[in-house]
Amino acid sequence: MRVAVLVSGHGSNLQALLDTVHGHEVEIVAVASDRADAGALERAAAARVPARVFPLGNYDDRAARDVAIAGWLSALGVELVVLAGYMALLTPSFVGRFPDRIVNVHPSLLPAFAGIRSIQQAIDAGVKVVGVTVHLVDEGVDTGAILLQRAIAMPDTRDAEVVHTALQPLEHELLPEGVRLLAAGRVQRDPDDPRRVVISP
Repeated sequence: MRVAVLVSGHGSNLQALLDTVHGHEVEIVAVASDRADAGALERAAAARVPARVFPLGNYDDRAARDVAIAGWLSALGVELVVLAGYMALLTPSFVGRFPDRIVNVHPSLLPAFAGIRSIQQAIDAGVKVVGVTVHLVDEGVDTGAILLQRAIAMPDTRDAEVVHTALQPLEHELLPEGVRLLAAGRVQRDPDDPRRVVISP
């Protein structure tokens, strides 16, 4: 399966994908970023994966930018889009180009604490358990069907950076696993509840 990864930051989740599934279950054929200073671009270059930057300021609006990204990915024959720390919202037209073929990793146990600053949201709510979710992307904000989740207990932590550091190894395990499931064709919509997915053995 030909995969594109969308990034905004330093790219630790991209690196996890490069180290685990790239060249095995999938081929990462493109890395796209909304930020020219994203450290993930250096990781893509080191792995000899084609990368392009799509700054919002170069386009009339987000929709035009997403058309450009989707066009580039389609020209490369991309079959699955992975959001690995991509901080820009995708427009419905982009999501529609890759139905049930966009996957995201989010640092909370969705549906709790969707959107930005999710770790701080969890701390402010006083939760005793935090976690990571890998989910399909729909037109909402972190509302797509859940593929995988994992939780850890952090009952006394009030430092968002400490929680983030603790969650990163979970992200680096779960995101590649979600990609493996999708590449193997093991993820299907539940016929009785389209909000849910069924993972076959």
